[in-house]
Amino acid sequence: MILLDPRDHRPIYEQIIEKMSELLAMGALPQDEPLPSVRALASELSINPNTVQRAYVELERRGFIYSIKGKGNFAADPKHIRLARLEDVGAELDAALRKAAAHGMREDEILDRVRAVFSDTADSGKTGQTAAKEKPGQKAEQMTGGKNDDSDN
Repeated sequence: MILLDPRDHRPIYEQIIEKMSELLAMGALPQDEPLPSVRALASELSINPNTVQRAYVELERRGFIYSIKGKGNFAADPKHIRLARLEDVGAELDAALRKAAAHGMREDEILDRVRAVFSDTADSGKTGQTAAKEKPGQKAEQMTGGKNDDSDN
Protein backbone atom coordinates (compact mmCIF):
# COMPACT_ATOMS: atom_id res chain seq x y z
CA MET A 1 0.00 0.00 0.00
CA ILE A 2 2.53 2.62 1.13
CA LEU A 3 6.26 2.38 0.56
CA LEU A 4 8.54 4.78 2.38
CA ASP A 5 11.86 5.88 0.92
CA PRO A 6 14.57 5.98 3.59
CA ARG A 7 16.74 8.14 1.28
CA ASP A 8 14.00 10.76 0.91
CA HIS A 9 15.01 13.97 2.68
CA ARG A 10 11.42 14.65 3.77
CA PRO A 11 10.08 13.52 7.14
CA ILE A 12 8.25 10.18 7.17
CA TYR A 13 4.89 11.76 7.99
CA GLU A 14 5.16 13.93 4.84
CA GLN A 15 5.88 10.84 2.75
CA ILE A 16 2.79 9.18 4.23
CA ILE A 17 0.70 12.26 3.43
CA GLU A 18 1.92 12.27 -0.17
CA LYS A 19 1.40 8.54 -0.73
CA MET A 20 -2.04 8.53 0.93
CA SER A 21 -3.20 11.57 -1.03
CA GLU A 22 -2.06 9.87 -4.25
CA LEU A 23 -4.00 6.72 -3.38
CA LEU A 24 -7.05 8.75 -2.45
CA ALA A 25 -6.89 10.93 -5.58
CA MET A 26 -6.53 7.86 -7.84
CA GLY A 27 -9.55 6.26 -6.21
CA ALA A 28 -7.50 3.33 -4.92
CA LEU A 29 -9.18 4.09 -1.61
CA PRO A 30 -12.82 4.71 -2.53
CA GLN A 31 -14.87 7.37 -0.80
CA ASP A 32 -16.02 6.36 2.70
CA GLU A 33 -13.62 3.39 2.71
CA PRO A 34 -12.03 2.86 6.14
CA LEU A 35 -8.30 3.53 6.32
CA PRO A 36 -5.93 1.32 8.29
CA SER A 37 -5.87 2.19 11.97
CA VAL A 38 -2.98 4.26 13.23
CA ARG A 39 -1.51 1.25 15.03
CA ALA A 40 -1.99 -1.10 12.10
CA LEU A 41 -0.31 1.24 9.61
CA ALA A 42 2.50 2.03 12.06
CA SER A 43 3.09 -1.68 12.55
CA GLU A 44 2.99 -2.35 8.80
CA LEU A 45 5.53 0.43 8.14
CA SER A 46 7.59 -0.31 11.27
CA ILE A 47 7.35 3.28 12.47
CA ASN A 48 6.11 5.11 15.54
CA PRO A 49 2.30 5.41 15.74
CA ASN A 50 2.70 9.12 16.53
CA THR A 51 4.14 9.59 13.04
CA VAL A 52 1.09 8.00 11.44
CA GLN A 53 -1.20 10.02 13.70
CA ARG A 54 0.53 13.22 12.62
CA ALA A 55 0.01 12.30 8.96
CA TYR A 56 -3.66 11.44 9.54
CA VAL A 57 -4.24 14.75 11.37
CA GLU A 58 -2.76 16.66 8.42
CA LEU A 59 -4.74 14.62 5.88
CA GLU A 60 -7.91 15.41 7.82
CA ARG A 61 -6.99 19.10 8.03
CA ARG A 62 -6.63 19.15 4.24
CA GLY A 63 -10.00 17.43 3.83
CA PHE A 64 -8.58 14.25 2.31
CA ILE A 65 -9.92 12.03 5.08
CA TYR A 66 -12.44 12.34 7.87
CA SER A 67 -12.65 10.63 11.22
CA ILE A 68 -15.56 9.24 13.18
CA LYS A 69 -14.90 8.97 16.88
CA GLY A 70 -14.68 5.33 17.92
CA LYS A 71 -14.87 4.10 14.31
CA GLY A 72 -11.65 5.33 12.68
CA ASN A 73 -10.58 7.32 9.64
CA PHE A 74 -12.26 7.20 6.25
CA ALA A 75 -11.50 8.35 2.70
CA ALA A 76 -13.11 11.63 1.67
CA ASP A 77 -14.54 12.51 -1.75
CA PRO A 78 -11.82 11.98 -4.42
CA LYS A 79 -13.06 15.04 -6.37
CA HIS A 80 -12.26 17.26 -3.40
CA ILE A 81 -8.84 15.65 -3.12
CA ARG A 82 -8.09 16.21 -6.81
CA LEU A 83 -9.10 19.88 -6.54
CA ALA A 84 -6.95 20.35 -3.46
CA ARG A 85 -3.97 18.76 -5.21
CA LEU A 86 -4.49 21.01 -8.23
CA GLU A 87 -4.48 24.03 -5.92
CA ASP A 88 -1.18 22.83 -4.42
CA VAL A 89 0.33 22.35 -7.89
CA GLY A 90 -0.96 25.78 -8.93
CA ALA A 91 0.73 27.39 -5.93
CA GLU A 92 4.01 25.63 -6.77
CA LEU A 93 3.71 26.72 -10.39
CA ASP A 94 3.07 30.33 -9.34
CA ALA A 95 6.16 30.27 -7.14
CA ALA A 96 8.28 28.82 -9.96
CA LEU A 97 7.03 31.44 -12.41
CA ARG A 98 7.80 34.25 -9.96
CA LYS A 99 11.30 32.85 -9.46
CA ALA A 100 11.85 32.56 -13.22
CA ALA A 101 10.71 36.15 -13.74
CA ALA A 102 12.90 37.36 -10.87
CA HIS A 103 15.91 35.72 -12.54
CA GLY A 104 15.22 37.48 -15.80
CA MET A 105 13.44 34.79 -17.77
CA ARG A 106 11.24 36.39 -20.40
CA GLU A 107 7.57 35.55 -20.86
CA ASP A 108 8.16 34.07 -24.31
CA GLU A 109 10.86 31.75 -22.90
CA ILE A 110 8.50 30.59 -20.17
CA LEU A 111 5.69 30.01 -22.67
CA ASP A 112 8.06 28.03 -24.92
CA ARG A 113 8.84 25.75 -22.00
CA VAL A 114 5.17 25.35 -21.13
CA ARG A 115 4.35 24.44 -24.72
CA ALA A 116 7.25 21.95 -24.81
CA VAL A 117 6.02 20.23 -21.64
CA PHE A 118 2.46 19.98 -22.93
CA SER A 119 3.70 18.83 -26.33
CA ASP A 120 5.83 16.11 -24.70
CA THR A 121 2.85 15.03 -22.61
CA ALA A 122 0.53 14.89 -25.61
CA ASP A 123 3.11 13.07 -27.75
CA SER A 124 3.82 10.48 -25.06
CA GLY A 125 0.19 9.40 -25.33
CA LYS A 126 0.62 8.59 -29.02
CA THR A 127 2.02 5.20 -29.97
CA GLY A 128 4.38 4.62 -32.81
CA GLN A 129 5.06 8.30 -33.41
CA THR A 130 8.23 10.13 -32.55
CA ALA A 131 8.31 13.83 -33.11
CA ALA A 132 11.47 15.91 -33.15
CA LYS A 133 11.35 17.94 -29.98
CA GLU A 134 12.42 21.52 -29.94
CA LYS A 135 14.29 22.38 -26.78
CA PRO A 136 13.35 25.61 -25.01
CA GLY A 137 15.39 28.42 -26.49
CA GLN A 138 16.22 26.41 -29.63
CA LYS A 139 13.92 28.55 -31.79
CA ALA A 140 15.61 31.72 -30.54
CA GLU A 141 19.05 30.23 -31.24
CA GLN A 142 18.03 29.29 -34.77
CA MET A 143 16.76 32.81 -35.44
CA THR A 144 19.92 34.47 -34.07
CA GLY A 145 22.37 32.05 -35.61
CA GLY A 146 23.10 30.28 -32.33
CA LYS A 147 23.71 33.44 -30.34
CA ASN A 148 21.56 34.48 -27.44
CA ASP A 149 20.72 38.06 -28.24
CA ASP A 150 19.77 39.68 -24.95
CA SER A 151 19.82 43.21 -26.37
CA ASP A 152 16.03 43.47 -26.18
CA ASN A 153 15.99 42.86 -22.40
